[in-house]
Amino acid sequence: MEYNTARNHLIIPEYGRNIQKMVDYAITIENREKRTETARAIIVSMSQMNPAIKDTRDFDQVLWDHLHIISKFKLDVDGPYPPPSMEKLNKKPERLQYSDKKIVLRHYGKHIINIINKANDYEDGDEKDALIFAIANQMKKSYLRWNRDSVNDATIAKHLLELSKGKLILPENAQLIAISDVVQRPKKYKKKVSQKGSTYSNPYNKRKKRKIS
Repeated sequence: MEYNTARNHLIIPEYGRNIQKMVDYAITIENREKRTETARAIIVSMSQMNPAIKDTRDFDQVLWDHLHIISKFKLDVDGPYPPPSMEKLNKKPERLQYSDKKIVLRHYGKHIINIINKANDYEDGDEKDALIFAIANQMKKSYLRWNRDSVNDATIAKHLLELSKGKLILPENAQLIAISDVVQRPKKYKKKVSQKGSTYSNPYNKRKKRKIS
């Protein structure tokens, strides 16, 4: 019986141990033509063992790259692609660049963004000023729904400037809606105290005493 502890480490586990053994065997074949033929047969088996590769761009080249990696670059064959370089394999993947539209100030929502884009096209005047003020108030409401702690008007003005790409400017003296009008704090109820100082109780909860005739 062959125990797991005695087995060689799998270079790429997705292909399984049988593929690993086939590659190890191909390395021992002395005839180059036969060795290449065996490698092509292994590639077919690899595509069946790891079908997810088919969804990858240039999946055929990826399979050959994996073949060389599994062989630890010891398999010398006439493949359709050159073996991948160690420098390429050891290179760290580039950091993914995410779209700013999905990240920047997402808590305001698409509706606000659409209104801001329309407001950008307005001509300067009272109508545009009123629209800027209304947008800023709505932004403050949205912000406080996302973060109920607090937010100052300067922060809202800054975010409005960023989202409008510098086109919508909230006046410095503008006073937006008060936080207390947006965020309702839970009310604290006090117990009613009777004149004697005892806690008030509902007289209707007391059982009526039977009158003794």
